[in-house]
Amino acid sequence: MGSLGTAAMARMDEQLPWFRALSAEDRSWVGLVAQAGIAAFVEWFQQAGRDTPSIEFFGTAPRELKRSISLQQTVDIVRVVVEVVEAQAHELAAAGGEDQLQQAMLRYTRDVAFAAAHVYAREAEARGSWDARLEALIVDALVRGEVDDGLHSWAAALGWTSSPVVVIAGHAPEGDPRAVIDGLREKGRRIGMDLLAGVQADRLIVIVGGAGSVDDAARQVVARFGVGPIVIGPEVPDLHAAARSARAALAGLKASSGWPDAPRPVHAEDLLAERALDGDIDAREQLIENVYLPLAGTPLLDTLATYLEQGTSLEATARLLFVHPNTVRYRLKKITELTGYQPTEGRSAFTLQVGLILGRLSESAVTWRALT
Repeated sequence: MGSLGTAAMARMDEQLPWFRALSAEDRSWVGLVAQAGIAAFVEWFQQAGRDTPSIEFFGTAPRELKRSISLQQTVDIVRVVVEVVEAQAHELAAAGGEDQLQQAMLRYTRDVAFAAAHVYAREAEARGSWDARLEALIVDALVRGEVDDGLHSWAAALGWTSSPVVVIAGHAPEGDPRAVIDGLREKGRRIGMDLLAGVQADRLIVIVGGAGSVDDAARQVVARFGVGPIVIGPEVPDLHAAARSARAALAGLKASSGWPDAPRPVHAEDLLAERALDGDIDAREQLIENVYLPLAGTPLLDTLATYLEQGTSLEATARLLFVHPNTVRYRLKKITELTGYQPTEGRSAFTLQVGLILGRLSESAVTWRALT
């Protein structure tokens, strides 16, 4: 048995490049498993092979070794050990017993193959359950905004390496949530993106990493959602910042009923007005910063307010401001350049109106606090 084990290790070192690349500790463990397998075969063969072989020598290896060596590599090890034993069959067998030894080896290695498959299947199931729990923890932490070092550890355990990141929220489809998440995970493997998903009540939340663009990320997963609106959060640089994207996507989903004709999917940025009216603090602050503050203290603010109050009438605005209509046109153009919203377009005008009101309210609140 000692000489067979030594010969098997030498043959593995010669034929298997991946074996040579293993650490000394892992190579030692492989040698122990191989020797345990040979010893188990000899013990079984001494009983004339009457009983079903007891394949328990895989328990010799530590759990970490099963993660270092794949099932295919395990098959390679079994093959090499069988070759070594076969090469010395004429020396090992009693006179006239070569055929009996060969038949016993075939039966034994068949059971070894089944045992190896069972070990790796059990490990895969355990790993899959653990990965699913980690995935649920990551999604839940991002939804609640509880981002710490633990989040990165969980993501690293799942092999997450991608950036940038975007969070997409919508309604979950009917059926088993686990099947939905498994389908998304398989989709991510096929397209080369990192995907994390979670079903919370009737919501499906998908975190996409490594997409070329936000729209590309949404296009890959939109078919996996159920009926109803789908909201795309803003792109963020990494998973640590994904809580902001998740917060915007979920706030947009909550406020999406305020815009029944919104496209599907819709960007959370396009729902700023509805989100602000629904009480989203982030959306309110963003509208004040993007709409009110760039115009405050300039004639553009009065021009915008008058233009919106006059039903977007250019002539009525010019009359009330005592300016030429071309001046109003010029100012409206400047407003578009400063805010990104076009006052002459319906949705933009609505967003500008909400931003204007929020800015006035914020200034009024500051003044009131100062007086009291």
